[in-house]
Formats: sequence, C-alpha cells, structure tokens
Amino acid sequence: MTTVTFHSEGSRITGLEMQGHSGYAPQGEDIVCAALTSAVRLTECAVNDVLGLEAPVKVRDKDAYLSLKLPKALDSDSERVCQTLLAALLVHCVQLAEEYPENISVMEV
Repeated sequence: MTTVTFHSEGSRITGLEMQGHSGYAPQGEDIVCAALTSAVRLTECAVNDVLGLEAPVKVRDKDAYLSLKLPKALDSDSERVCQTLLAALLVHCVQLAEEYPENISVMEV
C-alpha cells in the first residue's frame, strides 16, 4: 500500500510524504503508483521549477519514498499558489484512495 501523508501547521499545508508501493500491479506496470507519483512530481515541479522556490525534496527508490517540504517564509503570492497546489494534490490523492482503497491511504497530520 502507498501511504500519502500531508503535514499541516494550522490551516497551512507544510509538505507531504509518500511511501510504499501500491501493490496494484508489479513495479513498472502499476498504474496506481504511476498516477500518484506523477501527481506528486507535477506539484514538485510547479513549486520548485516554475515558482523558483527551493522546497527540499527527498527521494529513496529502495523503499519508494518521496517527501516535499515547503519553505517556512514565502511571499504571499507564492504561499497562495503553493497552498492551492497542495490542496489540489490532497483532493486528487483522496479521490484516488476512494477509487483504490486497498492500494492507497491518505492521512493528514
């Protein structure tokens, strides 16, 4: 199972962690894992490459782990865009989890 954990401080989403293989299909053929990974990577590209922020990203292939943490002090425009992106990612992950409940778990902490 893939677990996606969204971290928050108050109403601010501060980052996320994604870990584990979904188990829907063998590695390299797993559409559920691909959907999650693609969505998280798109969000990371928008935050770091498009907005030009330096949100730390950790990736470990051996245990299928990826994390993204927003910088603490962002200007108001960047903060608004990042919160929109992360909220949309959260909704997307929840919808995928509803479709594939045996393969995805979403948590907010």
